[in-house]
Amino acid sequence: MNIYDVGLVLEGGAMRGMFTAGVLDVLMEKDVYIMNCVGVSAGAVFGCNYKSRQIGRTIRYNKRFCRNPHYVSFRSWLFTGDLYGADFGYRRIPYELDVFDTDTFCANDMKFHVGATNLLTGECDFHTLTDGGDRDLLWLRASASMPLVSRVVTIDGIPYMDGGSADSIPLDYMEGLGFRRNVLLLTQPDGFVKQRNGMLPLIRMKYGRRYPALVDVLKHRHEVYNRTLETIRERRRDGLVYVIQPPEALGIKAVEHDSGNLERVYRIGRDTAERILPSLMDFLHS
Repeated sequence: MNIYDVGLVLEGGAMRGMFTAGVLDVLMEKDVYIMNCVGVSAGAVFGCNYKSRQIGRTIRYNKRFCRNPHYVSFRSWLFTGDLYGADFGYRRIPYELDVFDTDTFCANDMKFHVGATNLLTGECDFHTLTDGGDRDLLWLRASASMPLVSRVVTIDGIPYMDGGSADSIPLDYMEGLGFRRNVLLLTQPDGFVKQRNGMLPLIRMKYGRRYPALVDVLKHRHEVYNRTLETIRERRRDGLVYVIQPPEALGIKAVEHDSGNLERVYRIGRDTAERILPSLMDFLHS
């Protein structure tokens, strides 16, 4: 097994996360393990399988349940408040239907951190996963709870939602932990520029009174995201980051009921990983 003491940053992006899954599966097949990881949103809920070393689990259960209304549906949203069903996704799947390997997760020395947006401060709070149990799953759920289509998740009395809202690409967090050299796994292609959120009027109506910090974060999210991309370009020029990203826009929706489209994006991730693996290994060994 090849173990590397650098940072790994996993961007979210809903079902663009199938690209992330494809990349990570290839790394696991090649026994390439980066021992310090942080993920937000889909980067967290799919990326945690890298620590449990469950090759194929992410694409397997997403293809199996993508048409199951208990997993993801507007019916689930109407009746539970969650587009992605909380009970099905964070209890039935990991404990019953496609069991999460908590034994391997606990035995693995890899540090896996997850970020969620604190609705009181507008900051991204981070939690280090410990055992893959109920509390860790609650943090994963909080990190992936998208505004407007998910319920607020309360942890220790603090309301949380989607970690990607406050920190879409948490490179600063990994650098703050002391990792100058980082691998970034992004789900948008090179040249992508984030635009202003077109749902801001609805976001203000729903959250403006109780959670103004969240509204402010989402109002400026595109600006913060694009500044982060500029920082990444600077780090890349200095040889401090290695960026893995799709060759073009993935063309997949946040809600995807077509298992073939999930497989297509997953395969793009696998193909990308196979193609860049030699240069990635050069970066990891340098």
